[in-house]
Amino acid sequence: MAVTQNPDQGMDVNALSKAELKQDDVDLVPNEHIADSAEDIEKHIRPEVLELYDVYSYRHAAAILATSFPEELKEIEDALLSFRMTKHDIGMPGGNESIIPKKFSGILRPLGWVEARIQGDLNVRVEEHSELFLKDGKTKQREREAAQFKGFIDGHKIDYVKGRVALDLEWNSKDQTYDRDLYAMRTFHECGVISLGVMLTRSEKLNPVFDQIDQLDKNGDSVGKSVKAKYGASTTWMGKLLYRLNTGRNGGCPVLAFGITPKLITDLEET
Repeated sequence: MAVTQNPDQGMDVNALSKAELKQDDVDLVPNEHIADSAEDIEKHIRPEVLELYDVYSYRHAAAILATSFPEELKEIEDALLSFRMTKHDIGMPGGNESIIPKKFSGILRPLGWVEARIQGDLNVRVEEHSELFLKDGKTKQREREAAQFKGFIDGHKIDYVKGRVALDLEWNSKDQTYDRDLYAMRTFHECGVISLGVMLTRSEKLNPVFDQIDQLDKNGDSVGKSVKAKYGASTTWMGKLLYRLNTGRNGGCPVLAFGITPKLITDLEET
């Protein structure tokens, strides 16, 4: 977890388990050489959003979103502010297809945020300057047929795209899913389809809360243990995402990351 630290940003180490702290592919702070400062983020993201979510910005993603795509930013912030979850939502099975991602889809889909997939073939043209000598002494310019690589770009999918802004939500998948998401955003960006990506995932601050929430079966009945085990160290949470952003898995694509915190659980204080 060695990384140059930004003193203004960082995770709650006390919220992490020993297994999470021991993992090599976890970073607790953004890399100050490629991540934006907390002060810069505060200039562009509403205070009420910052109160509810952990926010990290890479390659000036927050500034680009606020200045070039203010309508998309407003819709994202409005969605984040209206999103809430319950202990029942967290306890139910389903992973990344559980109630929580469906709730977020219910907010964004009506606003025109659609799932998008990028595909493309690669055409390679080689210009040759050699000549073919004919029997009559004349010459003919030699041409080479273009080579086409079918499906050179294929299968890269993003959950929510509107205009030139992409957004992916990872609630509880295997952490390798981040590699797929960031590679997709990088490909979309390199092809000129999007200008930046937004990631929404779990904050480490949820970890202690999981010990207090019952794991439920598909009928909503308790199975007699907490949900802590199913939200393990190798699933999608902010420390795993920061590691990938700090090592540049997103390429040149600016990325804005939001971490879901316990403040969004409406019945957390209920006994």
